Amino acid sequence: MKSEVKKLDNNKVEINIEVAGDLVANKFEDVFKKIGQEAKVPGFRPGNAPRDILEKNFSSIAHEQVLKELIPETYDQIVKKEAIDVIDLPEISDVKLDRSTLAYKATVEVSPEIKLKNYRGLKLNYKKVEVTPDDLKRNLDSLKESRKIDVLDDAVAKGLGYPNLQELEEAIKRQMFLQKENQQRQDVENTIIDQLIKDLDFKVPQSLVERQLQELLRHAKVDLAMKGLAREKIEEQEAEMVKVLKPQAESQVRVYLVLSEVAKKENIALDDHMPRRVMEFLLKEAEWKSA
Repeated sequence: MKSEVKKLDNNKVEINIEVAGDLVANKFEDVFKKIGQEAKVPGFRPGNAPRDILEKNFSSIAHEQVLKELIPETYDQIVKKEAIDVIDLPEISDVKLDRSTLAYKATVEVSPEIKLKNYRGLKLNYKKVEVTPDDLKRNLDSLKESRKIDVLDDAVAKGLGYPNLQELEEAIKRQMFLQKENQQRQDVENTIIDQLIKDLDFKVPQSLVERQLQELLRHAKVDLAMKGLAREKIEEQEAEMVKVLKPQAESQVRVYLVLSEVAKKENIALDDHMPRRVMEFLLKEAEWKSA
């Protein structure tokens, strides 16, 4: 089996594949054997029809079945052999098949080459999370305004499900602390992402962008439907939603590909949990400084 890989523009490669000899001949033998066992040929019991009769009546079927089986098999072998990081199904063309030779061209989109900078020791600032008296006052004032009351007291706290005002304030402080903690974690992760992708120049595969765009669009439509917007109104907004969501999709794919590159270098499994594991690794390896 021979193969030649040629890089094209837009993250695509062209693979010219040629298969010759016993592999093709044996595949034809297997296919005709199956046909002979299953085909209904007048005058013969299943499995007893002569080969020349099968050739005469089922040649085109055998031809199609050989292609159907042999192209995926040989394509997968070549992709593994050449270590091609494919991200989409191939476009198959220029197919030629006879009883001893199969040749075809596979054009496929691949992951871009990403030249990572040093991703260990990224610089991060840590600020102690705390809820100040002013933070609490603003939250309590907002609570009063939302309920149009002048004073928060034990009676109001009991109405909200707390035994007294002090317990209500403690619950609000805990909630605010968690919100601030989550926000700081998000800010730190954003800082890591910014440092990782800064100055990286690579083309984002459009098939991945389109896939992510459709996922974002689906979620956006569900959100609008949950808010009671009619289906026809949602469809009317689709073009505008695509315009807004496409840059988000491209950014998300870019980040995912960079995290994937870190995962490959650090032998982190490329599964659904990969982004979280890579982020945990980068946080552990970072250089922290108290702000």
